[in-house]
Amino acid sequence: MEVVIDSVRVSLMSPQRVVILRQRDAERYLPIWVGPAEAESITVALQEVELARPMTHDLLKNILVLFNAILLRVEIVAIKEDIFYGNLVIERDGRTLHLDSRPSDAIALAVRSHTPILVSREVLDEAGIVPEQDMQSEPPAGTKPLTAHPADGPAPAAPADEKRLDVFEDFLKKLGDDKSGGKTGKS
Repeated sequence: MEVVIDSVRVSLMSPQRVVILRQRDAERYLPIWVGPAEAESITVALQEVELARPMTHDLLKNILVLFNAILLRVEIVAIKEDIFYGNLVIERDGRTLHLDSRPSDAIALAVRSHTPILVSREVLDEAGIVPEQDMQSEPPAGTKPLTAHPADGPAPAAPADEKRLDVFEDFLKKLGDDKSGGKTGKS
């Protein structure tokens, strides 16, 4: 089933990030915890930020182009013991190749190549979330949207988000430069 990236969020309690995928034709979401580097790579690509040097996922995209390979789609095919498994589906010389990939890397590459992201029905049935009607506009507890490249500073809030973000203003002022650590995410 095809999904789109709904948002990339940062946990306020740890350095973990979560990519929220939304089923294209339904209000079902799939949260996938990823590491900070992968989240930044996805966010940079979503915002089409131009960097002086290619990131790892840009390099991989350039290698595919160099070898006349086309990324047809990326797939999230399984979840085992809370770990997601994915594939890159690549076409080269008339052959279709399936390459094992972490979903976070596959998503970062899909964003760069404007390639569809597919999730197996079994994964969506097991790990997908259908929010309650009155909870649809609220982010997952303890997270906030990651909307800007860290080097650019925070992105301005959209008018619809300002009211929701006001409750965090005092909390964020108290955080200051706290760089407390935490565990890394899985993908």
